[in-house]
Amino acid sequence: MPKVQYGDATIDYTFLPKEGLAAHYITVEKHKGVVLEGRPIDTPQANQLILQKARWILDKLERVRSVAEGAMVTGSRIPYLGRKYYTQIYVQKDLAAPYLVFNHSKFKIYLPSADEPQATIQAMVAAFYKTKAQEKISPRVYRWAKATGLSFGQLKFLKMEKRWGSCTPRNNIIINTEAIKLPFSLIDYLIVHELCHTKVKNHSKAFWAELACHLPNWKDLDQKILDIKV
Repeated sequence: MPKVQYGDATIDYTFLPKEGLAAHYITVEKHKGVVLEGRPIDTPQANQLILQKARWILDKLERVRSVAEGAMVTGSRIPYLGRKYYTQIYVQKDLAAPYLVFNHSKFKIYLPSADEPQATIQAMVAAFYKTKAQEKISPRVYRWAKATGLSFGQLKFLKMEKRWGSCTPRNNIIINTEAIKLPFSLIDYLIVHELCHTKVKNHSKAFWAELACHLPNWKDLDQKILDIKV
């Protein structure tokens, strides 16, 4: 990794050559550090571009380091349907209220102030998850119930701390809204798993046998979902 010296500070950076760009661009992000992008140039030229922006870079690096772990900032990745999407934060002082937009390639979060509490941002993401979970998972639950012949009572979506889903004694299915982070293959496994609990309430041999009837590759899917933190 190339580096330059600016006073007492050493700036490490990554150079990503990209043909077709009219200029060179420098970004500073939490998980990527300092990145220089642009047409191919030699190291002395790249170093000079970094030095020209050194004061700005050091200021941005300090801001990035000061952000609390887990905070949502530009460059953060929001998991959704098995992928992690880039997040861009925009500050627009004339906004009446913050809002979130997902355009299928990245998340855009608009805030009226740079000092907007992280709780506000997290609440918008949680609301997005709940809406999308209801929209995209509900139809799959009904399709799987029909395909397996396993009926259930009510379908509910709640944020749960330690479980992806549950089946109540009255056969109501509860799906964690965070399950929308999973790829559809694991969402389907979760659905069928809980539907099987309408027939067998525990994890006995009878339960796994029932699950195997509907998902022969359940062992692989079960291990994958166990490896993902709720």
